[in-house]
Amino acid sequence: MSIENTIREQISSNPILLYMKGSPDQPQCGFSAQAVRCLMSCGKRFAYVDILANPEIRATLPTIANWPTFPQLYVNGELVGGCDIVTDMFDSGELQTLIDSVELQG
Repeated sequence: MSIENTIREQISSNPILLYMKGSPDQPQCGFSAQAVRCLMSCGKRFAYVDILANPEIRATLPTIANWPTFPQLYVNGELVGGCDIVTDMFDSGELQTLIDSVELQG
């Protein structure tokens, strides 16, 4: 499977997905840590991909997404944005509304 197909599969199979540096337990940059805090405050499970451990994804995703930086949050297959957008949406209550609308499997 090509790296592009891997990325598309990850996005389509995870209702809430964060591409980040590190993991939610050990973020490796302040922007990823902030995005994780916002998501965790919304109270639903989310998947993540550590781009530091996946250099091919780190190199390819910005081209596919047309978004140059990390973290990148995807909800229901759509790019929401990076740290600033996620934080602004969290502060306004929009992120909670969006996350609440997601139906999780299992």
